[in-house]
This record gives sequence, structure tokens and C-alpha cells, in this order.
Amino acid sequence: MRMRKKPNLIPRMERCAGVQIKNPAEYKGRWRSIMPEAENLSLELGCGKGRFTAGTARENPGTLFIAVEKVRDAMVVAMERVCGEELSNVRFIDMDAMNLREIFENGEVSRIYINFCDPWPGNKHAKRRLTAPGFLEIYRDILIPGGEIHFKTDNGPLFEYSLGAFSQNGFSLHEVTRDLHHDGPTGIMTDYEEKFFNQGMTINRCVARLEEGR
Repeated sequence: MRMRKKPNLIPRMERCAGVQIKNPAEYKGRWRSIMPEAENLSLELGCGKGRFTAGTARENPGTLFIAVEKVRDAMVVAMERVCGEELSNVRFIDMDAMNLREIFENGEVSRIYINFCDPWPGNKHAKRRLTAPGFLEIYRDILIPGGEIHFKTDNGPLFEYSLGAFSQNGFSLHEVTRDLHHDGPTGIMTDYEEKFFNQGMTINRCVARLEEGR
């Protein structure tokens, strides 16, 4: 779904400037300076309108969340959500996931969330999937030993592709399910996830854990 352009985007973002990081490279290796008491540093790739971001941050006040989103018209809604709930443990970055090494040191991130990313169907575009080997190499660098990727998607072919990619690139698989909400809603949903659930679509989820020594 294409995000509708917001004519008042800039002033809305400026009102939430306190939760946006405009110079993320300057925090490389020192993200904990934002929240010295943080027990963990989690990264969300493609936060959209921030329902999952805000809900997860609210339930984990001891974790610093860095939410990455390329579409600013979506990110501003997420920023407003976080500001409205007065959550102090979330920061937003407008950037491409391919550049994560530029802003995170090796072993700086504890967990990565990837929810309902673009499936990029067809072999021609496979390398653009956020679970493609090229991206997994980046994640291996910035994750701590034993760090995790929490992945959810409604797209069956993408899920099967991702399971294979995780296994072949230094990650062990855990909590694999192809019907997450079989017994009713489980965990914090994204806006897309709730829509899909209400339409009777099944949700795939897994945790990919970085193997020690990789």
C-alpha cells in the first residue's frame, strides 16, 4: 500500500524532533549514551506507523529501541504515537537498512525486529529482501553473540525463503510457526497484522538466533 503524502509533514516532524536522530553515524558505538540505564538495544527495520514500536517499547522500558523507516510519511505517525505516549526509550532514524554498518559497531545490537517487509517476489529482486544473505551478513556484524532476529510475515513464500536463508547464514531457528494467532491474538500486532488477522489470513513467525562464534 502506497503511503499518502502529507502536506504538513515537515512541521509535524519538527514537533517530534526530540525522538528523531538526524545524525545517526555520530552515535556509532555509543548508542547507550541516549539511555545509559538501558539493559538492551533493539532495532526495528521498517517501523511503519509505529503501533508495534510503541507497544513493544512500552512493555520493555529497560530496552532502548531504534526504529528505522525509509518512508517519512509513515515514520511521522510513529513518532507522534511515541511522543503521545511519552515513551522515552525510542528513537527514529530515516535511512536504508543497507547502511546499518555505518551507524552501529560490531556486536552493538541485541535484537532486530523485521515485521511484514516487502517480499520482493521473483528471483530478480531476491537480494532486496530484508532476509536475503546480503542483509543477514550485515545483521551478523552488528548483533551481539546469541543476538536474535524476530521475523513476522503474512507471505508464505517469503517465510520459507527466509527460513532457508537464516539456516544457511549462521542463524539457528526457534519458535517457528505458520499460524501465530491460531488460538487468538498473540503478542503486539502491527497495523497490517491486525488487518490480515481480521481477514482470516495466517501469520508466519520465527526467531533466528545468531550462532556463537559466527
